Amino acid sequence: MTVTGGSALPKDDIDRMMREAEQYAEEDRKRREAAETRNQAEQLVYQTEKFIRENEERIPADTKSEVETAATELKGLLERNADTNELRTGVEKLATVSQKMGQAMYAQADQGASGSGTEQHTSPQDEEGVVDAEIVDEDRDTKGGAA
Repeated sequence: MTVTGGSALPKDDIDRMMREAEQYAEEDRKRREAAETRNQAEQLVYQTEKFIRENEERIPADTKSEVETAATELKGLLERNADTNELRTGVEKLATVSQKMGQAMYAQADQGASGSGTEQHTSPQDEEGVVDAEIVDEDRDTKGGAA
């Protein structure tokens, strides 16, 4: 029994399919890009809203308002099936204001840490008498033995 590789399609059909694939390659790339941008926008909105819910008391009101506005605008773009460029612009805006939100939270955390940092903390090393020192062999230096 012999098995041979062959195609049930005539060569003309194969050539036609190859031309069509090349012809629609750019359109396929654009559709893929649009789908990826839309997914990115949806994920960013979800993550941002979740972050706000989980950290609501730690986010400054003005920053929170700015982020919520940008998230609402991006949601509106998604609902009306905006084009890829509009979605990208909305994603960039929301990402930028979300970063401000993170920066504001970290600034508050730093202020809180520096405000309560007046206490002196002793480490276990200090209590055990551990000293960071460098040993110098004076005999070696005086006998002309350069290191």
